[in-house]
This record gives sequence, structure tokens and C-alpha cells, in this order.
Amino acid sequence: MDNAVTTLSVIQMRSLPDVEKNLTFIEEQLSCLSIKGENLVLLPECCLFFGGKDADQLALAKATHVENNLIKQLASLAKKYKITLVAGSIPLLTEQGDKFTNSCCVFSATGEQIARYDKLHLFDVAVDDNEKSYLESRYTAAGKSTAVVQINDHINLGLSICYDLRFPELFRSLASQGANVITVPSAFTKVTGEAHWQALLQSRAIENQVYIVAAGQAGQHANGRETWGHSMIISPWGEIISSMAQERGSVSATFSLEQLQKIRKSMPVEAHNQFITKLK
Repeated sequence: MDNAVTTLSVIQMRSLPDVEKNLTFIEEQLSCLSIKGENLVLLPECCLFFGGKDADQLALAKATHVENNLIKQLASLAKKYKITLVAGSIPLLTEQGDKFTNSCCVFSATGEQIARYDKLHLFDVAVDDNEKSYLESRYTAAGKSTAVVQINDHINLGLSICYDLRFPELFRSLASQGANVITVPSAFTKVTGEAHWQALLQSRAIENQVYIVAAGQAGQHANGRETWGHSMIISPWGEIISSMAQERGSVSATFSLEQLQKIRKSMPVEAHNQFITKLK
């Protein structure tokens, strides 16, 4: 069998403030996926716990820190279904113990953790919705580095999380490090998502000539917060090749190394870029 990841999948969720119920939903979706060859599956931001108070994420990080329970449960799913699982984000306690990182962990089909990315850009903003303002930095520590991981001979995976999407320099850096697929697990608000989500995703795909795989939280959550959903997979040409609206579920698309190489060869954007800096 070819070692390429031939299928890219996203699972769209309306996560609850209940780890076990969210794990049950994820496994239900994994069991329904029609997998041809290998499969890379992306979960949304805060996939295992969402819709509670901000302080609840810190409490979860503290409660699961010693045994690494969240990581163990996600690794087990990757191994059971023989997939590369990009686990959106989970809260992991910092060394100081007073905050957590919003961390995207990647697990191989054997259940090994092969990468971790801590969200660089924290969502401290005012939004015209029922929340009015968000202050992610109150309980969350920002990451300090980018992450690109080689999945196999064909896929170099770049990692981002939600608000990172608004910073094209990050995506340029990931592409300059060799990423040809970039994942965007998110919990975009309904207001900002409706205005900017699709435009930003397509822009990042076109600018960097990469596949963008974006999984969102969708709908109204237990704490009243509304998220936009509209998970999608976008080609290096900027085409939306799979998408969904606000329902829970999953969609998939086929990764084509041939198409990616053709686009990059016919329009060698990186070689032409007079401003590119290889950031690490």
C-alpha cells in the first residue's frame, strides 16, 4: 500500500463540558468514516471540553495532569482506528501550574504522540455577540514555537489553532518549513466566523499553496456561546473540496500530491517572494 495519507477528514463538534460524552461522540464519528488507505483526522479546538467557564479548563488541566488522561484517551483512539489523529486542542498544565497551554497534539496510527503545538496567538478581543469580550490569556499561556511534523513520505503537516488564522506570517513560516497540509482546529465565534472564516481559510491556502484542513465547533453551547462551524477542506488552489454547515458530523477529501506539485510548479510563489524569511 502507498504510504501517503490519501484521505483528509474533519470532525465537526458541539462539544460539551463533559470529557466522556465528547470522547463518545468522537468515537462514533471515527467508526463511521470510510477510510481508503491512510487517514488524517482533525478534531476542533477544545474538542474534549467546551461550553463551561474559562476557569474550568484550568481545573481540567490540573485534574488530568499527573496521569495524562486526555492524551492517553486520544492516543488510544488513534491506535484503535489506525489513523493519524490531530487532536484539535486540549488544556495542558504549565510547569508553573497556574495556567494551561491550549495544545494541539498529533498521534500516529500506532498511538504514539508525534507532535505538539501550543497556541501562539491568544484571543483577547471584543466581539459584538452575547459574550462581548474574550480574555484567553487570563488562564492560558501562549506557546513559544511553531510545529511542522512529517507524517509520511508525502505529508508534512503544519499546526495552527483558531485565532492563529489571522496571522499570515505563521502560515508562511509553516510553509517555508515544508508544510504542504496545515490544520486549523477552531472555535470561531458566530459573528467573526460569518464575516471572516472562509475568506481567511481560502487566503491561507492560496498564499501558501497548501491544503487547509479546518475543523470547527458549531452551534450554541452549554454556556450560551455560539460558534460558527462550517468546517471545510480547501485545496492548494483555494477550492473548497469538502464542507459542512453547522451540523455535527464529518467530511473528507482526497489528498493529491500530484495536484499540489502541479500548482507549485506552474506558479512558483515561494521562489518569487522577495520578502520571504525562513522563521523557525
